[in-house]
Amino acid sequence: KNGCQVDYDEMRVRIPAGLVEECLRKAPSSFHVKARDPKNDLQMGGNTCYFAPFPGMRTTDLDTWEARTPTRKERDDGCIVLDALDNVHCCGGPIPYFEAEGIPPAMATPEAVAALLRNSTKIQISSHQLGCEVFNIAMAKAAGTEIFGLCLLAPPLTFSTDTVESLFRGIEAGLPVMIGGAGVMGAVIPATIAGATVVTVTQNISGMVLAQLIKPGTRVLCSGNLYSGNMRNGAPIFGSIEGALEIVMYNQIWRKYGAPTLASQAGPSSSKRIDFQSGYEKATNALVAALAGTNFISLHACIHGELISHPVQAVLDDDIAGMVGRFLEGVLVNEETLAIDLIKAVGPIPGMYLDKAHTRQWWQKEQFIPKAADRLTYPEWMECGKKSALDYAQDRVEEILATHKPKPLTASQDEEIEKILGEARAYYKKKGMM
Repeated sequence: KNGCQVDYDEMRVRIPAGLVEECLRKAPSSFHVKARDPKNDLQMGGNTCYFAPFPGMRTTDLDTWEARTPTRKERDDGCIVLDALDNVHCCGGPIPYFEAEGIPPAMATPEAVAALLRNSTKIQISSHQLGCEVFNIAMAKAAGTEIFGLCLLAPPLTFSTDTVESLFRGIEAGLPVMIGGAGVMGAVIPATIAGATVVTVTQNISGMVLAQLIKPGTRVLCSGNLYSGNMRNGAPIFGSIEGALEIVMYNQIWRKYGAPTLASQAGPSSSKRIDFQSGYEKATNALVAALAGTNFISLHACIHGELISHPVQAVLDDDIAGMVGRFLEGVLVNEETLAIDLIKAVGPIPGMYLDKAHTRQWWQKEQFIPKAADRLTYPEWMECGKKSALDYAQDRVEEILATHKPKPLTASQDEEIEKILGEARAYYKKKGMM
């Protein structure tokens, strides 16, 4: 109805260039998103950079590194940890796990959405499967928060019925939407970074056009992610530097178009455990994405692929996010920070700065202090039990679970969410899915 060529036999849509330009102009370059607690509201776009978790299907045993289905308590504890971390600004979906013991697959996403609403006041990106976005939207409304609707395209260049229906429902509910989809280079997108970027951007543009035709001015977050293809076994390679190169190109294009962006290459690692490889893959991709101008980086909690997640990893990732954020702040240069008079007063050896008021005033402002890193001297390290960053992160998780109490839902809000979950269970049972 808006001038696109639709071939119903080939199931192909061709969008005129003029319509693309018109729809890109209608999409807001920045927008506000409302959280359950106003202190967690987000302003997307411009030079803002937020961090969020990356999902995982299951948890892992930190001794054997074997994946297993988490308990409901472990799922809820994961939500609490994410709520407590300073550099988690939004929770993705379904977070922190796709699964939990005793929950039928058809209810996995609605139950995860409810768990986050009950254990965190931060915004979340809702997932969709089997029409569950109907229940997710209703629960968010009951809790007094906005969530991102989700439209995940299937590369190459395909919209499924489920994702189109999800997009319509999110937009009709007046919500912001996230449009994206990840592809594997050499499999469902070209093997070249340039060609893969063309497909990724094209998919997002088509989703943007559809969103603006449904409702002009719809708030859209564009996600453009790809993974290298392992030509030895056909699996995706997580944490590769090629993905970082693509996100740089992708962001430059979308900054020109004017829409906020999301990158998730920093979330998953190819490693199956919390180790040096997962650290360098996640940190490198997170820093590159931030420097490229990404507004929203999925980083926290995921260990491998979308298969394994753990709150200990989230604590470690929070230090990465904090360091990246400190780098983005840059260096303040003024008369006080240049400290010329102080330098002259202290002079050469035996002068020192340790006892100066300037040092007391500025060192904590200039330094980022990680909460799960070993920064002891060697003798201190020996005396304190030779702890690693992993040990400190485990201690931090225990401390959070013992002390952090997320702002609860009101009794009426909790009752309404449980009522909606009951409706979802009845719906999927009637469909024969439970």
